[in-house]
Amino acid sequence: MALAKEIMGCSLIERSSFVSSSSKVFLNCTSTSYNTFHNKKQQQNQFFVPLRKVSKLPVVAAISEDLIKAVPKSVPSDQKEKAVTFKVRAAVTVRNKNKEDFKQTLVKHLDAFTDKIGRNVVLELISTEEDPKTKAPKKSKEAVLKDWSKKANVKAERVHYTAEFIVDSDFGVPGAITVTNKHQQEFFLESITIEGFACGPVHFPCNSWVQSKKDHSGKRIFFTNQPYLPSETPKGLVALRDKELRNLRGNGKGVRKLGERIYDYQVYNDLGNPDRGVEFARPTLGGEKIPYPRRCRTGRLPTETDIQAESRVEKPLPMYVPRDEQFEESKWNTFSAGRLRAVLHNLLPQLKASISAHNRDLNSFSDIDGLYKEGLLLKLGLQEEIVNNLPLPRMVNKIQESSEGLLKYETPKVVSKDKFAWLRDDEFARQVLAGVNPVNIERLTVFPPVSKLDPEIYGPQESALKEEHISGQLNGMTVQQALEQNKLFMVDYHDIYLPFLDRINALDGRKAYATRTIFFLTPGGTLKPIAIELSLPPSAPSSRSKRVVTPPVDATSNWIWQLAKAHVCSNDAGVHQLANHWLRTHACTEPFILAAHRQLSAMHPIFKLLDPHMRYTLEINALARQTLISADGVIENCFTPGRYCMEMSAAAYKHWRFDLEGLPADLIRRGIAVPDETKPHGLKLLIEDYPYATDGLLIWDAIKNWVQTYVNHYYPNSSTICSDRELKAWYHESIHVGHADISDAEWWPKLNTPDDLVSILTTIIWLASAQHAALNFGQYPYGGYVPNRPPLMRRLIPEENDPEYVNFLADPQKYFLSALPSLLQATKFMAVVDTLSTHSPDEEYIGERQQPSIWSGDAEIIEAFYGFSAEIRRIEKEIERRNSDISLKNRCGAGVLPYELLAPSSEPGVTCRGVPNSVSI
Repeated sequence: MALAKEIMGCSLIERSSFVSSSSKVFLNCTSTSYNTFHNKKQQQNQFFVPLRKVSKLPVVAAISEDLIKAVPKSVPSDQKEKAVTFKVRAAVTVRNKNKEDFKQTLVKHLDAFTDKIGRNVVLELISTEEDPKTKAPKKSKEAVLKDWSKKANVKAERVHYTAEFIVDSDFGVPGAITVTNKHQQEFFLESITIEGFACGPVHFPCNSWVQSKKDHSGKRIFFTNQPYLPSETPKGLVALRDKELRNLRGNGKGVRKLGERIYDYQVYNDLGNPDRGVEFARPTLGGEKIPYPRRCRTGRLPTETDIQAESRVEKPLPMYVPRDEQFEESKWNTFSAGRLRAVLHNLLPQLKASISAHNRDLNSFSDIDGLYKEGLLLKLGLQEEIVNNLPLPRMVNKIQESSEGLLKYETPKVVSKDKFAWLRDDEFARQVLAGVNPVNIERLTVFPPVSKLDPEIYGPQESALKEEHISGQLNGMTVQQALEQNKLFMVDYHDIYLPFLDRINALDGRKAYATRTIFFLTPGGTLKPIAIELSLPPSAPSSRSKRVVTPPVDATSNWIWQLAKAHVCSNDAGVHQLANHWLRTHACTEPFILAAHRQLSAMHPIFKLLDPHMRYTLEINALARQTLISADGVIENCFTPGRYCMEMSAAAYKHWRFDLEGLPADLIRRGIAVPDETKPHGLKLLIEDYPYATDGLLIWDAIKNWVQTYVNHYYPNSSTICSDRELKAWYHESIHVGHADISDAEWWPKLNTPDDLVSILTTIIWLASAQHAALNFGQYPYGGYVPNRPPLMRRLIPEENDPEYVNFLADPQKYFLSALPSLLQATKFMAVVDTLSTHSPDEEYIGERQQPSIWSGDAEIIEAFYGFSAEIRRIEKEIERRNSDISLKNRCGAGVLPYELLAPSSEPGVTCRGVPNSVSI
């Protein structure tokens, strides 16, 4: 490296750090611009303190020491009119798989052998310049990747290869490179760095699977890290830019193969499996009848029973997503390990249920405690002789011996500090502001509240709540005074549940109300629940369909109150999962991702900005369609609405509005905040100690400022927005194809100015990162203790004239436990949310990104990104400070969980913190 450093004028790492600025010319690493930035880095070294230790940062391959700076060969004067040639070299980084099956290992060795006889990897450089004679891009001679066969047995995660190009002296600056894989097996190409041009190193951050030529005959195209708006694309790259986008769009026909990279749209017509039986048929979501966002098209053939339904691919067979969207190995290993735990956790209760029917219910709270302390084998009381006589549990027993704790659940954080906190009203209310679903609380403006449902179908719109129910709970205020002073708040699930209750309550073992909960804001800044309304559909004119439960005054009313809160939490769990988590962050962002790949070139600056926020989302959504939201899937099994879960999600989509999905707009819509330019973030929060909102606004502003800097750099005025055909096509397709069923809505934001674009992009990045994190990674810490947030309820609350009322009075704890999910349902739910709450080792958190110094070729943007990273770091410290502030009672106090769901960084595992860049689980 010493010789290379002397020849090139600086080290390869230094030369690889930054390339061109906004002038669109690659920087030489010794230039004034680079040195100015490098000095600024030293002065602001906090920018370069990583948010956490990243063990697998991409490494730029080093070129061998014999590299000599390319200099055109001297030629006689009579030949000067002819183009002279010179050599440049490529350092190519390929990422190995950590584990290979026998077939992959065999093919790998076959490729190593055939590489020697010409079945190799071929690269070709393409210039940004056009040949004036042919009007085609200037190209180098083809080059072969060297030493593939020699390095076939290298066990390192990253293997570095070289290739040597012959180029003409008038070649210009490289803008693209093509790769042809003549091997039998695909490989993961991480990056290519070209050394030898006078402009300095040229970087290609590839991060893509390169398929074998036998599977995909065309050459793979990779562009440099230099961003170009469509109108600024160098002539040599125009045709390639358009060609690559056409390749990614496909033709909308045929069954997609697993190795393909085709992005297209389809309705949700694959959730049911009518060929399995009529009870497994599900309606299509998407279209005029049931509006819904679009998902990634797989093109599978229809079922035999219903031509409109797409045939299923059941686990363990993989679902199609474009090849580069699939989980990387470490991510998949984490997900698979979680799935293994889920299988094992589910197996044993199922076995126990088949042996001992009386163990179907939770018999006591100690049954739940035992899942954390003893594990399932001991807690379920499986006799050794039974285990030894059944081959499957014998296998499980061996796994438990070899991997201690695999069959035990971690103690959820919600009971780790205070085992009985979940029973208290203050904790019930605190979780509305700082739990796993803090986005439904709204200010009450009219009392009593009024339904928006059709009274001819669903009965009177008036609530059963009366002033006398709450007047004694208002610290001496009248109801009107409490409304005027912004002291009354509500969590309202009446209108979303009531239309489905007849069908839900007809299901075996499912019982639900449509609930409303009224809260009073105390002088200490905490909420106090003061009334719960429980509604059922009016089955007859004399039927008592509405019931109000108030805080207890004796033992009996205490258990009634606890059951009412459990039903509220069950409502909350359903809305959280089906509307706020799945619909608003997973399903509604997928069309924007599909459109980005189809309409924005990889060299488009907006694609480069969005890229880390799209990682893994298509894969996790496909896995959800396969196992979670499908007929008889985990969601239907574990949540009260059962087979109607996804229809409820579609009902919520009717009220979804992209323009209100940003945090400030959402807080204002819910009446939790009012605009106030004198306050931080331009808002005044009416509940000042609202951890989700206060922490979220810090991250929202950081994202917005970063996006504003980025957008203004490329779009100085409205004309640059309006003339960007790729940008316009992306936004138009996201709405009119991806959200086609509601594309005519007047509320869709326009895209005419840089400020419009900033708002749209900030909302998308917020949803993919912080909003999803706030709704996802607390699922096990809060929901893993099932009594705290039962995902389903199996009994209604008995009234005095009900036959069950006597049993309730005789043993209220037994009745309460029998209303909760069964042991099988509880453990299945716990295993799944444990997996969903887990960070993988390769997680990329907000403020981080792969190859942070070379993802863009624009030094000013790289500098701004490190500024964004530093701001995220400061936010993390501020959140830590807030969690130690005893005046903030919703996040600090005896037995109170700190609010860390929006703390940006995290270690792997279930941590109840960490904000990944994307919807990746």
